[in-house]
Order: sequence, then C-alpha cells, then structure tokens
Amino acid sequence: MSERGLNTVSFAGHAASSAQFKALYAEGMGLVEETASYLDGPGRSASKVLPRMASVLYAAESMRLTTRLMQVASWLLLQRAVNNGEMSRDQVMSEKSKVRLDSFNVDRSAPGWNDLPDAFRDLIERSLRLQNRVALLDREIYRPQEASAFVPDNQNGVKAQIKLLQTAFGTN
Repeated sequence: MSERGLNTVSFAGHAASSAQFKALYAEGMGLVEETASYLDGPGRSASKVLPRMASVLYAAESMRLTTRLMQVASWLLLQRAVNNGEMSRDQVMSEKSKVRLDSFNVDRSAPGWNDLPDAFRDLIERSLRLQNRVALLDREIYRPQEASAFVPDNQNGVKAQIKLLQTAFGTN
C-alpha cells in the first residue's frame, strides 16, 4: 500500500451503510419507477410523433437508459444486501462482477438528440449522474487502489475525500 493510502481515511465503507446510502437507494429505485412509468405512458405517446432520426435515437436511448438503470439498481440491491447482513462481501463481489457501471454514455450531438422530449432527456441526464455517483462509491468500497488513482499526488487528502463524498452524494 502506498504511503498516501496509509494516511487516507476511507469514508465510503461507512457511507455505504449510512442514511446517505438509504437516500441514494431511494433515489435510484425512485428513478427506476419514474422511468418505467414515463416510458410506458407519456414517453410512448411522445415517441410516436418524433421525426424519423429522433425516433430511432429514442428507441436506442430508451434501451440504454433502461439497461443503465437496471445495472445501478442491481448494485444498490447488492449493497443493501451486504448492509443488512443478507450476503457476505465475498458473495457480493461474485455477483457484482456481473454489474456494469462504467458504460452506456450518451452522444448529445447525435442526429435527433435535440428533437427528443425534454422529459426523456432529463431522465437520461439524471440516470447518468446517478450512475456516476454509484460508480464512484463502488470504486471507493471495492477497488480503493483504483479510486486513489483519481486523486492527484499534490492534492490535499482531506479535500480529496470531501470531493469524493460530494460527488458520491450529489452535494456541492
């Protein structure tokens, strides 16, 4: 372990079982429900009147959005299981290997992007922010050596931890 690693306090493990995690879990599951409701209701209607390019993009992005949210929900459920003592860390590590948190980015310059419904684009943006927060928390908990690579050597360790917490929990 590096000298900096010995001096760094990891708050992520504690945060993952705290009230902040419960709020993150509720936000994630709420976004899953909100997205499903939108795609089955207003989104379905809105997609029928889109121009051809936007219609194709809507279909592709709705699949990416759904997949992204299912991956995030899977991670949140696994973390909740370990927090509640329902699964061991080793069991979670085995299952977690199936969860992808680092993909499904969006090309906002794609033809038809600006024609997509605002509510749909908002769901995409919120899901990306949530995915990034969960991915950061995942790196902090399960791959701390990887997470420390994101902190420049000349940066204050406390500031770096505070920045990681702000990113993980969406505060500024």
